[in-house]
Amino acid sequence: MPFELRKFVAPEFLFGVGALDLAGQYARHLGARNVLIVTDAGVAAAGWPDRVMHSLDHAGLRWSTYDRVSPNPRQEEVAEGAEFCRSAGCDALLAVGGGSPMDCAKGIGVVASSGRPIAEFEGVDKIPESMPPLLCIPTTAGTGADVSQFTIIGNREERRKMAIVSKAVVPDLALVDPLCTTTMDAYLTACTAVDALTHAIEAFVSTGSSPITDLHAEEAIRLVGRHILAVLLHPADLEERGGMALASLQAGLAFSNASLGAVHAMAHALGGLLDLPHGECNALLLEHVVDFNFPAAPERYRRVAANLGVSVDKLSDGEVRRALRERLCGLRKQAGIEGSLSGRGVSRDDIPGLTRNAIRDICMVTNPRVACQRDIEVIYESAL
Repeated sequence: MPFELRKFVAPEFLFGVGALDLAGQYARHLGARNVLIVTDAGVAAAGWPDRVMHSLDHAGLRWSTYDRVSPNPRQEEVAEGAEFCRSAGCDALLAVGGGSPMDCAKGIGVVASSGRPIAEFEGVDKIPESMPPLLCIPTTAGTGADVSQFTIIGNREERRKMAIVSKAVVPDLALVDPLCTTTMDAYLTACTAVDALTHAIEAFVSTGSSPITDLHAEEAIRLVGRHILAVLLHPADLEERGGMALASLQAGLAFSNASLGAVHAMAHALGGLLDLPHGECNALLLEHVVDFNFPAAPERYRRVAANLGVSVDKLSDGEVRRALRERLCGLRKQAGIEGSLSGRGVSRDDIPGLTRNAIRDICMVTNPRVACQRDIEVIYESAL
């Protein structure tokens, strides 16, 4: 039905070179007096938290740092960070990094406010309490966590990832500075770029999409197609970095409101089992899920292909399906993401367990094609 009722949630954000150095000013505007900076060792080594500390000092604010965040943040780290936040008397959170520090900061805010374990909030709209003000400064271009109502936290005991979706974890402010992405290495740049592309494609074909999310999703697809290979060739070029940062922002706004699909559900299961990088998981699954989903939304995928530069006007649906798969596979390989799941340690014996966790993931709800357990198993098998 056209114009079904939809809502759209977005934080305030500043985009552009120099946004990083406004952290102190905006933290003060949000009423912060004592800020917990959440980051990780790699980002700290790149020097971006030092810039943030200087900005907070200039604004007359106190700060403490929690930097023990893993590449796939875990519920134990959320609990530890929340306890540190309480003991240090922090009244605001400032995440500096990729999706891991930002997701961990969201979890810390929820646990610090509620006093309850983060696992109790798995699912949709299960957070009743408000959390401290949260500012996000992304240092990668792909996660979208800086503008989304999603938080992904690892459950090591069950070897899976938990998806927590709530307006309560939407950041109060995002400072999106393309300069912060210039310290990413080539492989991280590629993986996060494909993550942004996956966000955009899945949001565009989601059963929760709307004309508003479509605007952001299609622009993100176009931007990734235009900049992904160029930014790898010219990593210091701020125009290329800015194009990818803008793609990540647009894709984040799209998927935060339209939700995602089977790629993310399956990638969460993979990352939870083997602690693999999230963007890499998406990259290895995307073409296979698109091939499975295509019959359920051929016109939508036709527009995806066109936005990625495929000439679709004279092609049948079957030809578009093949051309889009080839385009996605080609982009992945040109970006340097080679191989398959088996090369990352996934075996056929892992597939039943992976499938069970993927099926229960909240992202599967809005996939355009209903998938049974055997469907998901076959997709995993095709990606081995």
